[in-house]
Amino acid sequence: MAPLLVNTPELMTRVRVLATKDNSTKTLKTLHTAGVLHVEESEELKPVDREAVERERKEVSRLSADIDDVLAYLPEGEALALAEDIEVIYTRPLGEIDSEVRSLCTGLANRHRRLARLKEEVGELTDLSDYLAALTRQGDISLADLDFSGSYLFTRVFILPREAYDALHRDIKDYLFKSVAATHEKETVFYTVARVEDREAVETAVKNAGGRVLQIPGDDMTVREFVEMTGEKVGSLEEEITKLHEEIVKETGENLERLVLFREALSAEAERLAVLEKASEANYVALFEGWIPETSADTVTGLLKEKVGQVFVDMRKPEPTEDPPTKMKNAAAVKPFEVIVNMFGTPGYREWDPTPVTAYSFAVFFGLMLCDVAYGIGIILAARYVIRKFVDDPYTEGYRLFQRVLYTSGLVALVLGLLAGNYLGDGLQLVLGVESTALLEPVRHALTDPITFIIISIVLGIVHVNAAHAMAMVSGARKGDKGTVVSKIALFTLQICAIPLILLWLFSIRLPVPLVTYTVFIYGLGASVAAIIVSSFMQRGGLGSIFWIFDMTGLLGDLMSYARLAGVGLATFYLAASFNMLAQVFSGIIPGVIGVIVGVIIAIAVLVFGHLINLALSGIGCFVHSLRLCFVEFLSKFYEGGGEEYSPLRLKTRPVFVKGKA
Repeated sequence: MAPLLVNTPELMTRVRVLATKDNSTKTLKTLHTAGVLHVEESEELKPVDREAVERERKEVSRLSADIDDVLAYLPEGEALALAEDIEVIYTRPLGEIDSEVRSLCTGLANRHRRLARLKEEVGELTDLSDYLAALTRQGDISLADLDFSGSYLFTRVFILPREAYDALHRDIKDYLFKSVAATHEKETVFYTVARVEDREAVETAVKNAGGRVLQIPGDDMTVREFVEMTGEKVGSLEEEITKLHEEIVKETGENLERLVLFREALSAEAERLAVLEKASEANYVALFEGWIPETSADTVTGLLKEKVGQVFVDMRKPEPTEDPPTKMKNAAAVKPFEVIVNMFGTPGYREWDPTPVTAYSFAVFFGLMLCDVAYGIGIILAARYVIRKFVDDPYTEGYRLFQRVLYTSGLVALVLGLLAGNYLGDGLQLVLGVESTALLEPVRHALTDPITFIIISIVLGIVHVNAAHAMAMVSGARKGDKGTVVSKIALFTLQICAIPLILLWLFSIRLPVPLVTYTVFIYGLGASVAAIIVSSFMQRGGLGSIFWIFDMTGLLGDLMSYARLAGVGLATFYLAASFNMLAQVFSGIIPGVIGVIVGVIIAIAVLVFGHLINLALSGIGCFVHSLRLCFVEFLSKFYEGGGEEYSPLRLKTRPVFVKGKA
């Protein structure tokens, strides 16, 4: 079938690379830098030394964690284009990388630990000062008197949840000579004086109530003096923290590119070790096995012989019983929509890739439902500047493809909005005082008149659903599934016969054909139903006596489901128009000059808030409903998915996104 509708995955070749044990590391690194080998586990030779690989993986993981700890203190995320090739670092021995990473990270790690200790000290001093300051409102007292143990009396300061204080005080009040309580945020600071013999009972009751003992410093001063001194000390520590943080950020920035290079090289090393665990070794050789695209076979062979030399490469086409990974090969314009298809399921290696037809369908459905110049621009800007803030790494291939899906869909909405003259609903019409700003008046009428829009939606549904059934019929014919072929042909003839009859009986619309043709339609309708019943028995056996009904009702439900295009599209337009109307009302609701100014401010707020809400809701709604029509009403008819996505072992060449926590 033409690639404009469905495509076929790229042809794959099974490859087995056999290298001498001394050259196994060089071989694997060469395959890694080639970036085309989809690795699979080999079971024909003795497994590698798992313990040695695991030890090396732990070392790589530890070094990566050290670098991540250092990078975490960057003030904000930023993209870093690496001037030096990662391959230069990656090809170096791990021992050299280990030494340089330790050198870079040790000094910064010591500063990090010092910074953490200072922050912890500030937190402890601030908490202690706040608790004691709460007590000073009841009167000043020396620190020694707050934590005293004598032969007869003892004193303590307890901290407990505020809601637990009343019940606790009732339980232990008979033990207390004196008590002072003060609140601090959601806690109660509780100073007590009691007999030594009752200490265990008091402390146990406090502990059971979720409280704790406040550790009082042994300084010879009053609480008020301590609070004042603590404030000065905290200020001094915070100055030191600020200075130390600036030093960390400065030194990290100076070494940023080197650190990121090492991190990416270690990430590649971790991938290599993961592959090595799947590989096999004998006493003198190592075997690596997997899949590569057929177009890359000669390149990989030449590269291995050039870089390694002593290596044996065996390549063959996949056996009928094998399921190679799927590498899609769509044109650049529709390639972003591979993410939509993969959400349903990756195509099997021998299955059609429906990305092209899914791309047209999704973009058109999205554009019809949004259909507004300003909202189309809003979707494009949101994809470029807003949505990226909510993903960990906006430079991944998956996110960039998703971003291009939104660009394409937003552009279709923009073009249809231009044709229909929709700018924030009827906003431009109100500003210019004209009846229409459409470039094509029939488009405006079709997309704002409910009945016309519904008819267009149902017609699109008929085309879309029948295209899916046609592909299912062809697929069934290729597999020799006679039941599916009969069923799909019957569904086509059913519609050809039923639609004219429905138009005549329900809407009194008669096609320009001889009257006897309608008799043929009636007989054709009966024959189609009979064929659907027969095909249902052919496909499902005895269950076909029930499921043939669902084949017919399912067709009707599928077609009516496309009315959502009109529903969401009209809702988007009329909600935008409603906000425009509200803004008009508010702009003149208050008389006088001041009233006009206030009214204009309120009107602007209504417009901004209302259209942003409508854009967000419509954007989500258009995406979800387009996805549903493509998944439920279309792909499910002929597409199975379930393939394994081609995921080659390769080094990163994209910009690295460094995301700090501080």
